[in-house]
Amino acid sequence: MPAPHEYPRRILLAVTGLSPQILTETLYALAVGQSPAFIPTEIHLLTTREGAQRARLALLSDDPGWFRRLCADYHLPPIAFDAAHIHLLTDTRGETLDDIRSPDDNRAAADFITEKVRHFSADPDAALHVSIAGGRKTMGYYLGYALSLFGREQDRLSHVLVGEPFESSWDFFYPTPASRIITTRDNKLADTATAQVTLADIPFVSLRHGLPKPLLEGQAGFAATVDAARSVLAPPRLTLDLTHARIDAGGRIVSLAPAQLALLVLFARRALAGQQPLPAPAKGAPDLELGKAYLAERRLIGGPLTDLERSEQAYRHGMDGEAFSSLLSKLQRSLTGALGPAAAPYLVKNGGKKPYRYQVDFDTIVFSDIP
Repeated sequence: MPAPHEYPRRILLAVTGLSPQILTETLYALAVGQSPAFIPTEIHLLTTREGAQRARLALLSDDPGWFRRLCADYHLPPIAFDAAHIHLLTDTRGETLDDIRSPDDNRAAADFITEKVRHFSADPDAALHVSIAGGRKTMGYYLGYALSLFGREQDRLSHVLVGEPFESSWDFFYPTPASRIITTRDNKLADTATAQVTLADIPFVSLRHGLPKPLLEGQAGFAATVDAARSVLAPPRLTLDLTHARIDAGGRIVSLAPAQLALLVLFARRALAGQQPLPAPAKGAPDLELGKAYLAERRLIGGPLTDLERSEQAYRHGMDGEAFSSLLSKLQRSLTGALGPAAAPYLVKNGGKKPYRYQVDFDTIVFSDIP
């Protein structure tokens, strides 16, 4: 697997508030202050309305234009970063936020940040470097948490560290190659050429493998994504709702075709009764008892009359190996498609070796109408 700096698309994603110099400090540390250098091909800022105004004036203006100055001072290759790369946080009504003050603002900011991380991490040809140094603490928290949810092996998380007396000084943006004297926050003089800026790499645990495919590919809200990740880590618990032909798999509601649900219910009842794993019937040799048991569950679930009639006709003389395998494959595909890797505990297991014997192997199974 390529190292992060070897990817063709390299994204620096940061949150900023009232201190836009966080961006140039981080860019310096990545592109100049470390080896191998990680030189972004593009930069994106997530910020409030006031933060965006400060970033445009301090970083993108002709004067002082600190982003352009940094690139020129250290002969960096072109980096895509302009006003279109500054993304304003929005509230629940879609209006830009001046600050994050209320619970609703927090939820909106969390969803906005989470969706941006999902979007950028969806590109397999991109390496994402996320900086949580700027903005309110909640913004940094959501950005770091979102990377834990969606981050991949090539992605990184960091916080920039600026040595004294330059930290929090408005006139300091990065260590300059030539002498430049500024007044620090405690009203002393200091030379920016002597400044020390480093990155603190922050390890994170990626939960991406546990997220269902629809969440990875569609809009991603913070709460929904966290719930999906929790369902992977929680003990498997299956609730079967026959009335509405659906299940609750560790907090995730999944609707199933009645024909597929009937097979899952059959195995659930066997598990509750403590019965031995079920051997699959042979191809072309219908198992009458299996057919009867399956039809009993299928009748309880109901559904369209024509579908029920087809099941009655197909299995009244038993279920053979071909029909069993077809039903089982459809059930497994439906569970995997809806739950992603989180489906693993809820799949029907075959024992792992021939002759295969089938069962569900978790303990908590409930029959109920799901609220």
